[in-house]
Amino acid sequence: MTGTKFGCGIGLCGACMILINGSPTRSCITPVSFAVGKRVTTIEAIGSTAAGKKVQAAWAALDVPQCGYCQSGQVMSAAALLAINSNPSDSDIDRAMVINICRCGTYPRIRNAIKRAASAGNKDA
Repeated sequence: MTGTKFGCGIGLCGACMILINGSPTRSCITPVSFAVGKRVTTIEAIGSTAAGKKVQAAWAALDVPQCGYCQSGQVMSAAALLAINSNPSDSDIDRAMVINICRCGTYPRIRNAIKRAASAGNKDA
């Protein structure tokens, strides 16, 4: 698997985001022992979840990535948010996504994609 990126290595950028039991987790600073017996989801499998499928569809429809390096982490955090909050406010999105840095500044497209995925409801985005 190559989708999860190594970014800063000190837990600041979020490029390495995975989900452990549905919670966004920075893999670069998380010991493997922490994941024992828990459900680990990486970008390779996020499309198999309802929220992840909607997020990926919205990302593609709105052409969110610029360089793309951080986007796997961004998608993971967005999918985790929508899995617990199907109609997030701007403040909810800000709180959930602050753990990810995009050096290209695609934040407006990221926010729009999250809103599009949320508005998809039970249909495809």
